[in-house]
Amino acid sequence: MSAKDYVEKDYYKVLGVPKDATTAEIKKTYRKLAREFHPDANKGDTKAEDRFKDISEAYDVLSDDKRRKEYDEARSLFGAGGYRAGGPGGSTGSFDFGDLFNSAPGGGGGGIGDVFGGLFNRGTRQAQPRRGADVETEVTLSFEEAVDGATVPLRMTSQAPCRVCSGTGAKAGTTPRVCPTCVGAGTVSRGQGAFALSEPCRDCKGRGMLVDDPCTVCHGSGRASSARTMQVRIPAGVQHDQRIRLKGKGAQGERGGQPGDLYVTVHVDPHPVFGRKGDNLTVTVPVSFPEAALGGTIEVPTLAGPPVKLRLPAGSANGLTLRARGKGATRKDGTRGDLLVTVEVTVPKLVEGDALTALEQYREATASDDPRAALFRATEGA
Repeated sequence: MSAKDYVEKDYYKVLGVPKDATTAEIKKTYRKLAREFHPDANKGDTKAEDRFKDISEAYDVLSDDKRRKEYDEARSLFGAGGYRAGGPGGSTGSFDFGDLFNSAPGGGGGGIGDVFGGLFNRGTRQAQPRRGADVETEVTLSFEEAVDGATVPLRMTSQAPCRVCSGTGAKAGTTPRVCPTCVGAGTVSRGQGAFALSEPCRDCKGRGMLVDDPCTVCHGSGRASSARTMQVRIPAGVQHDQRIRLKGKGAQGERGGQPGDLYVTVHVDPHPVFGRKGDNLTVTVPVSFPEAALGGTIEVPTLAGPPVKLRLPAGSANGLTLRARGKGATRKDGTRGDLLVTVEVTVPKLVEGDALTALEQYREATASDDPRAALFRATEGA
């Protein structure tokens, strides 16, 4: 990307975010737009594909604090394409930033060109490697897969060297030739008087090579949308809506640059029996009134493995939580959390026969024990 690109392209407008947007807001907006305009969701729609490229380019700059700062400084200095400068006799004339990139007799390197060569981190005589774009995708796991981890296939689409021409941009059987304007550097230094700036060569568009007979697939750009499927390991214990970063698994870089990163947002399907609290699993177990009143041993299911037996204390109240250690979700260190068992005392809808007789006898035997008496004593005391 040239200094001119920094000035002429409004990346905030492309993403639809204010200039003071936080990094989190930029990422959230990018993810929404990327899903909407992703080539996989808009097959055959070239406008959506171009929009996706613009969104990715804008995010590539604004998501990087250093590059965003450079971009803001450049647009502040040159006013998004031009600035007003004082002319002879105090008159004010319009100065177009693009004029700095035009050829002029006697132009040379140095001066402000060196400043911008450092500001935009681009050499004045050769195209520098460029890191590949980050790629985002989503995956849905079952509850069991999220707890224990899983290896899943992910299909991704990103920009990569064209497979037909191997990234040369030339039609099969032909080869590109060195650009005579920049002599293969990809950049030229254009000046006006004592001022000089480096910009991508306009003849070869920064590639350093010219294609006389372009590839029919990438039309001479050397880049094309590439779909690939990779096996990705999702670690055990991943949470619902957690975002995982896989370094170096994103889009391929340009001119030998490092690949970008892959960000995977994980969605977890709910389980009909078990729930999740961090590294612990949860389950609600119904118990009868006699079990809650008299206590005993109850059998509890586990997510993986045989059931466990827990001791239920006599006089257990509804909502009591018991703990089965080591029966929860897998942690990063390989150990497991606990299974939290909540007791739910059940009340039969219909009581008949001997059970009804016994229950009536129990009520008569405990008639003097009013469970609501404390409420009335507290009311009288107030």
